[in-house]
Amino acid sequence: MQILHGHVAPGYENVLELFESFLSADPGYSAQLSAVHEGTPVVDLTGGPDMGPDTLTGAYSCSKGVAAMVIALLVQDGALDLDRPVAHYWPEFGAHGKDRVLVREALSHQAGVPGIEGGFPVDWFTTPAAAARLAASPPLWRPGRQFGYHALTIGIIMEELCRRTSGSTLQELYEQRIRQPHRVDFFLGLPAALEPRYRDVLYADDDGQQWLDPLSLEGLNANSPVSGIMELPNIRTVRASGMSAAGGVGSAMGLARLYAAATTGVDDAPAFLAEDTIRLMSAEQVWGLDRSSGLDNAFAVVFMKPHPSRNFGSHRAFGHEGANAALGFADPAYSLGFGYIPRRAEEGRTAGRAHRLAAEIRRSAAALA
Repeated sequence: MQILHGHVAPGYENVLELFESFLSADPGYSAQLSAVHEGTPVVDLTGGPDMGPDTLTGAYSCSKGVAAMVIALLVQDGALDLDRPVAHYWPEFGAHGKDRVLVREALSHQAGVPGIEGGFPVDWFTTPAAAARLAASPPLWRPGRQFGYHALTIGIIMEELCRRTSGSTLQELYEQRIRQPHRVDFFLGLPAALEPRYRDVLYADDDGQQWLDPLSLEGLNANSPVSGIMELPNIRTVRASGMSAAGGVGSAMGLARLYAAATTGVDDAPAFLAEDTIRLMSAEQVWGLDRSSGLDNAFAVVFMKPHPSRNFGSHRAFGHEGANAALGFADPAYSLGFGYIPRRAEEGRTAGRAHRLAAEIRRSAAALA
């Protein structure tokens, strides 16, 4: 067992005990775990041989939840209306019958454009060129009739909506309005000066697995003709550009602090999202079998919602899990912001360590209320 750094507040000793049990059971386990309750850090733990308290690493689709905070601010500002068609802001997106796709549908994986044949070059994802190519593509199913995870292309959609409604990039808005003022240790665009803090995500080599058809929904969704999803944050150009679907890097406290700053406030400052905005963004839009993966999923506007197979919080919770089982969420029912980032990719969903730790943190918060 190796706790390199950390503390838990009184009443959260059960969380420390569970975290220590994971370290004892697996000598290769390394992770950061953080929770902020009513604006105050109550859990801040780092353990294992490959992770320090200052480590930044990839969190994959947790980046979507981070980027969604920018979308929430645009909604709150009145610059973006979830019930207008995407084509109202981005006329080119209306090609091939996509003109009726609402913003809320596109941002809950219903637009039918989870990928394109041939894929996108890795250095295109944050560019207008990627947006133009996606806008010109026909949907793979009738939009609004079903949903399928848009693993990478939802980032293209979010970023182009930001450009069209604000004149700035999503990454610029995140830096100016969220990360800097709230001192969030999570980056959509990692500065070169912070590269010494970055450590590659460790993951299993997929070479021995079954061939992934690049023209299948899963292959299109994963951009498989060009790259593998798991390698993305380990590519310097990807984490430098801060692709909002999967290129964010940070710490567990960065995720926890972000979600707390949005919903309860931190450092005696008020929450940066109003209650009405939180309700709009966190209202469940779809639930059921995901057209892209065949797994059960539930989504609000960008954010994941809890359900039995991904039971990370109360019915009011919203956040996002990453491909390495990283997890960040807010749970307004318990006034919590939560962050978990492992160094090595592991099992996610309800059976995973992150969800078990989240349950213990909620149990403590409820007992102390």
